[in-house]
Amino acid sequence: MKTLKVPFVPSLDECELSETSTLMELNASRESIEVLNWKESFPYKPIVAFDIARGKSDLYIRYFVKGLSIRAVADTDGDFVHEDSCVEFFMRKAGEMDYINFEFNCIGTCHSCRRQSRETGTPLTSGEFQRIRRYTTLQRMAFEEINGLYSWELTVAIPFELMGLDAGNLPEKIYGNFYKCADGTENPHYVTWSPIGLPKPDYHCPAHFGEIFFR
Repeated sequence: MKTLKVPFVPSLDECELSETSTLMELNASRESIEVLNWKESFPYKPIVAFDIARGKSDLYIRYFVKGLSIRAVADTDGDFVHEDSCVEFFMRKAGEMDYINFEFNCIGTCHSCRRQSRETGTPLTSGEFQRIRRYTTLQRMAFEEINGLYSWELTVAIPFELMGLDAGNLPEKIYGNFYKCADGTENPHYVTWSPIGLPKPDYHCPAHFGEIFFR
């Protein structure tokens, strides 16, 4: 099981999200999303990494992606984004199997539900979506797939409250996984941070989440 530690960087709360790059570069933990669990069927692997840290009330994740083509058709929060150039964070609390999926396409559109399974879940409300801050190096406008080699970054700040956590009394650890996908592109791929021991692509598998410790 993969593990990571989330450092506490209180000065993140004092910055606009677009200005957190240096703080994250110097203080966050950096991990790679590089596991090809289904290599025979989906061999393509873009270069993907993320920085992770926490402030007093939010979890900060900065994704870095370099790969073939980009796509961002979904432009309204709540829309499905997994067919676009997409990065994802799934989490659950210790002792529970219910989980939350936070999925973002490359322009920052978010799909998120509190879930019991892939088929059963409750979407975030419009007000809750608005509380998730996002900054992308791309323009915030939808577009069809563009071929070529592209690099982009997305930084998100997710309130702990939306995860069902008390920001003032965080648990020692939670469980989660980080993903990269782009189902609807010419180079579909399914890449994960923590390995998934299933026969076909499935990110909705909390039993395969890794450990995420809070410092």
